[in-house]
Amino acid sequence: MTPKGMLSLQQLKEHVQSETIDTIVVAFTDHYGRLMGKRFDAEFFLESAVEDGTHGCDYLLTTDMEMEPVPGYDFANWELGYGDFHLVPDLSTLRQASWLDRTAMVMCDVASDKTHQLISQAPRSILQAQLAKAQEKSFTCMAASELEYFTFETPYREAFDKNYHNLKTAGWYLEDYHILQGTRTEGFNGTARRHLSRSGVPVENSKGEWGLGQHELNVRYAEGLEMADRHMVYKQCLKEIADQMGISVTFMAKFSEDQAGSSCHIHMSLWKDGQNAFAGDEQIGPVAGSDVFRWFLGGWIKHAPEVMPFYAPTINSYKRFADGSWAPTRLAWSYDNRTAGFRVVGRGKSLRIECRIPGADCNPYLAFAALLASGLDGIENQIEPPEIFEGDIYAAKHLPRVPYSLAEAVDIFENSEFAKSAFGPEVVKHYAHHFRMEVDSFQKAVTDWERKRYFERI
Repeated sequence: MTPKGMLSLQQLKEHVQSETIDTIVVAFTDHYGRLMGKRFDAEFFLESAVEDGTHGCDYLLTTDMEMEPVPGYDFANWELGYGDFHLVPDLSTLRQASWLDRTAMVMCDVASDKTHQLISQAPRSILQAQLAKAQEKSFTCMAASELEYFTFETPYREAFDKNYHNLKTAGWYLEDYHILQGTRTEGFNGTARRHLSRSGVPVENSKGEWGLGQHELNVRYAEGLEMADRHMVYKQCLKEIADQMGISVTFMAKFSEDQAGSSCHIHMSLWKDGQNAFAGDEQIGPVAGSDVFRWFLGGWIKHAPEVMPFYAPTINSYKRFADGSWAPTRLAWSYDNRTAGFRVVGRGKSLRIECRIPGADCNPYLAFAALLASGLDGIENQIEPPEIFEGDIYAAKHLPRVPYSLAEAVDIFENSEFAKSAFGPEVVKHYAHHFRMEVDSFQKAVTDWERKRYFERI
């Protein structure tokens, strides 16, 4: 039976015949975690793209945020002529996009137009490579990502015209768990929940968060690739609903220095033979777990600095890491302790590890891949985690800290033998160049902070 909101090819054909669907969004994810692609006439999609896919310009994996081609990539450049790559629809992701009129959506893999092999630099390919490594060890990765976002009564275009100054937040006092404040934004959040559920993204709940107009909406956990796809549909759905309603949402990691950051807490566990491989009888602090759990956790903690750009990919990401801010600042684990970067929760079949480092700006394919690669290396090399930390980790100044900036994180990532071994040297080189371009772009910019500080008084 096809899950709610998902479509089999036969069901799509029936919708097209009855004219309840006439448009197919054919999409893939770029470096930034943006959906890129085309809209197909549904009949032509069935006649052609189902079997043959479509093409996109390979510059899409080398652009900056403004869609400018960036020199210095080996993968695609002016010298090579910016040719095509092949977008291959993954029909297991075919779903209704119920928030769009008569529209379905399908996620694509990015493949070489010449070899027909997956392009290693594409975010979805990077996660698939790690999932294949887990499968080789008979593990299935289960994951969930918890996204937070700020909602504004200001429409996107007006926010742009105002240079994102003086936006009207949807709330006017901290609404963490507040039902009353949540009711005021239920027109948006309720609509989002319903459309996600109708579009193959099963919803658990939503709640007010610790910020003015900040909210969290949680969807059900799933196998790793499916969860990353759900994450992408979730963000696209919420942005497009907000646009339709004349409001706006942001998934920036830190929208304002005086507000909480927006996180993407990722829960992950490994399963084997239908059982949670983290469950066990060994006492690891207060946790009854297995060697697989212990070593997976050890790998997460050891390799976090080396894969940090996959968790925190923008200049803004690092503004979120402030003591006492609900975002982790130090590399330690604890049980059900929200000051920890690695929070262990559940027990028995529900035992899992929550990584609290990624912000809402992360690319889910890259973040999931980094976590899985780190954990699998922990198992392979039997990496022991440090002793459990109990208490306020913010106050534990002796513990190793997350990198302070994207520039620092990229230096570590680019020189990491682990990262090169896990993802491939070509992937590390490609993404190091991408992240350095972000750093360079920011260093050239003149910010409001500089104008306020220096315009008159310097």
